[in-house]
Amino acid sequence: MTDQTRPNFRAALSNRTMQMTLGAFAIVAAASAALAVQAPAAVNSTDKAAIEKIVHDYILEHPEIIPQAVEKLQAKRMSSTIDASRSALETPYAGAWEGAANADVTVVEFFDYACGYCRASLPDLAKLVGSDAKVKVVYRELPILSETSGDAAKVSLLAAERGQYMAYHKALYGAGKVTRDTIVAAAAKAGITKSEAESAIASSKYDSEIQSNIALAQKLQATGTPTFVIGGQVLNGAIGFDALKEGVATARGK
Repeated sequence: MTDQTRPNFRAALSNRTMQMTLGAFAIVAAASAALAVQAPAAVNSTDKAAIEKIVHDYILEHPEIIPQAVEKLQAKRMSSTIDASRSALETPYAGAWEGAANADVTVVEFFDYACGYCRASLPDLAKLVGSDAKVKVVYRELPILSETSGDAAKVSLLAAERGQYMAYHKALYGAGKVTRDTIVAAAAKAGITKSEAESAIASSKYDSEIQSNIALAQKLQATGTPTFVIGGQVLNGAIGFDALKEGVATARGK
């Protein structure tokens, strides 16, 4: 993980926000035009004009339908984007997951070990897995906050290969600030020696996995960490147990 990667990710998020704003105006204009012109061919010009006026007046009287329509369209498009990337999203890197092996719903979390909101979400995810025997949580490294975030992510992926992912994951979050010392100490709790952890940090082996996660996050218009993907929804921030549970229920109801 280089210093250049993190600014590029943030710039992409900023550009995406601007694109979404401009896109919303374009959607509204297109929707208004479509409502005005998509009358049946048999409708004469007088009736067509009357229909256009009804549509025009209704939109002016109920402007709240415009953001509602835009939001619904964006949600539909996002669901399609998720479906197109579902295999890449829900297939964990080695053992970077917890919960049910044969789950009916998979919750994907993009996270950074230096993110306090990600740390705050850890007990909510543990509660979700503990209370629902058919849920799997897949963890995707998104180290965008600091250089040590990248170091922590690399050792995390090594732990995933060793079958000690959750041991390392919980130990590092429990250590507080992410430093080289806390990374090594968390690795030791997961059965990874200091030299093995340092070798993973120095290696470029895990760069492609991290870059792939960054590309997925950008595609899903993630606004930072944590970002959760549940079913056809992208949920940003420390949303809490109830929202996670509701997201799972929504995914099951599709």
